[in-house]
Amino acid sequence: MITETKHNQLARWIEHRATGLSVKLDSYIEKVEKHSIETMDHEKKIELLINAALENIDEASPDWSYLAARFYLDKLYSSAARTRNYDSSLKYGSFYELIKTLTINGIYSTDIFTKYSEEEIREFEDIIQPERDLHFTYLGLHTLATRYLATDFDKNVFELPQERWMIIAMYLMQNEHPEKRSQLVKEAYWALSNLYMTVATPTLANAGKTHGQLSSCFIDTVDDSLQSIYDSNTDIAKLSKNGGGIGVYMGKVRARGSDIKGFKGMSSGVVPWIKQLNNIAVSVDQLGTRKGAIAVYLDIWHRDIESFLDLKLNNGDDRMRAHDIFIGVTLPDYFMEQVETRGDWYLLDPHEVRQVMGYSLEDFYDEGKGQGTWRKKYQECVEANLSLTKKVPAIDLMKRIMKSQLESGTPFMFYRDEVNRQNSNSHNGIIYCSNLCTEITQNQSATEFIEEFMEQDGSIIKKYKSGDYVVCNLSSINLGKAVPANVLERLIKIQVRMLDNVIDINTLPIKQAELTNRKYRAIGLGTFGWHHLLAVKGIKWETQAAVDYADELYEKIAYLTIQNSMDLSKEKGRYPAFEGSKWSTGAYFTEKGYTDNKWTSLKDSVKKSGIRNAYLMAVAPNSTTAMIAGSTASIDPVFKPFYYEEKKDFKIPVTAPEIDHHTYDIYRRSAYIVDQRWSIKQNAARQKHIDQSISFNFYVPNTIKASILLDLHLQAWREGLKTTYYVRSTSNDVEECEWCQS
Repeated sequence: MITETKHNQLARWIEHRATGLSVKLDSYIEKVEKHSIETMDHEKKIELLINAALENIDEASPDWSYLAARFYLDKLYSSAARTRNYDSSLKYGSFYELIKTLTINGIYSTDIFTKYSEEEIREFEDIIQPERDLHFTYLGLHTLATRYLATDFDKNVFELPQERWMIIAMYLMQNEHPEKRSQLVKEAYWALSNLYMTVATPTLANAGKTHGQLSSCFIDTVDDSLQSIYDSNTDIAKLSKNGGGIGVYMGKVRARGSDIKGFKGMSSGVVPWIKQLNNIAVSVDQLGTRKGAIAVYLDIWHRDIESFLDLKLNNGDDRMRAHDIFIGVTLPDYFMEQVETRGDWYLLDPHEVRQVMGYSLEDFYDEGKGQGTWRKKYQECVEANLSLTKKVPAIDLMKRIMKSQLESGTPFMFYRDEVNRQNSNSHNGIIYCSNLCTEITQNQSATEFIEEFMEQDGSIIKKYKSGDYVVCNLSSINLGKAVPANVLERLIKIQVRMLDNVIDINTLPIKQAELTNRKYRAIGLGTFGWHHLLAVKGIKWETQAAVDYADELYEKIAYLTIQNSMDLSKEKGRYPAFEGSKWSTGAYFTEKGYTDNKWTSLKDSVKKSGIRNAYLMAVAPNSTTAMIAGSTASIDPVFKPFYYEEKKDFKIPVTAPEIDHHTYDIYRRSAYIVDQRWSIKQNAARQKHIDQSISFNFYVPNTIKASILLDLHLQAWREGLKTTYYVRSTSNDVEECEWCQS
């Protein structure tokens, strides 16, 4: 009789948590009871229930992930109640007391407690909705809980998911006008807690806390001097420590064999300096959570490009390798033309070009397709017969690029002419390269050392002329949830404001980044959940309908983003470098072909009122935040309809979101199966509407023919992509991969 009672209690408890889910519980309950569950303590009982639920996940039974998440929530609620001393049946304790405790303990920034009254905080507590915790899959909740929720220094659970969303909302809105601040906090909480959007990982991790900064991406431009190289190393180490991903442009640094102060052949080139950056990536990790992440870019005409392209290979002289950095190559149109026609290519030393020709080749680009200043300057350099010039077949360099890509996934591709032609702030500079994830394209320049002098009190002062040190602040729309819910207009309005506020709240570890951040006020509003959205809409990947939908949807997102940045400029002022930009002249809209009445009206409003942010949109990889939000990463196809997400500390089964008999056929054509040519077409359609760039991966088998991979790169360049990210290859047999054999 006692056993029967315990059986019924357990069954009712599990059934209650499974409310609304499509899971068959009889065999599950039977299975867990075999483990003498009634004798276990609460934590072990929860672990058993979670693991047993995870074992049932497959394409036909995705809801087991939500049941496992609900058991995990029980664990979180119990842990938080224990550390915060409240009844766990309440799920959430006092929000005000949480803020007070974590502020006193040095976990939360004092800004929250000083800028918001107790009355306001208790008002926000009343609108926290614990039932929104049920939106999480197990993978999403586990990721959020183990990486991002605030704990004390002993890793005891304090903060719960809805409190993290509310803290982010409060922190980002702290400087808004008191009359409307409360409503803005509520709107931001609505957007985050419904998983309609996510903030970037640094913002998710650090908003409201005493340590770390909020921006994702930085790009440094290294000048050709010892001072600049070592100053950059210091700056990059500081950013790495604070959680930033860094792109580094090395194209100005002289090549191997170049002269130093007139002494011929003395330079060791860029490779030794890149190896130093490799050491920084390894040794200056991000508070122990992950190693530093640095991508180095070099021009395809740089004399050291061949050794650069070998940096990631697993064979050869290891003294010439840098396995822990990522590499990217900047490519002018003329190089791609020479690859197509199997023409020659010339490698040059940037230092010799400056000394002999009197200009820097990297400071120019081709203003038109097939014509422009850069190729004229390049031809001048070739005809000058400079001493370090080397002739190579263009196709040989392309082969080296593709060999490295199939072995290491890199180099990333940066199509510099297209990027600079589309630069909305070309009046104020040039773009040399992208960032770690290839979605950021903003004006760059090196910081110049001016002088060093000693004050009378013995202090030593160094003076610099600050360059444009690129910073970008990211967040992403969850297309799979926000578009079906028809909330884009409401969402993007609050999202643009949240992103803009990051600029003023953030504490950046280097001053030139802070100056650039305020000069351009750049944001990167992006998206994830594209494959999720296609599945929900019933649109197959390899169709013109998918291409057309990308064109239509991203035009709408672009319009709303520009409109809201313009509205914000009326309230708070335009970005300082606005005058002379393509926003101020209207050229941005003309070049995009935005000619209907709606766009013409917006163009006139922007010209008159200004715009708050110089750069607006960028689609990042956002795989981690997409996992938290229960959707598909970025604009990528799913890896498989069912797979295991593996990290060093877990292996969790995952299904594609909202997978059922309606959506399975669309998910079945997964990453290594879909025709990559259709992926390029989709990306070209959305790139038209995005002022920066897109983290766009190729998914190919290791057995792909070189000619097919080459055709993909040529198609990406021809169709106007600005960048491509990884070439992700697999050695496994790829079912139904017809496209890569053609």
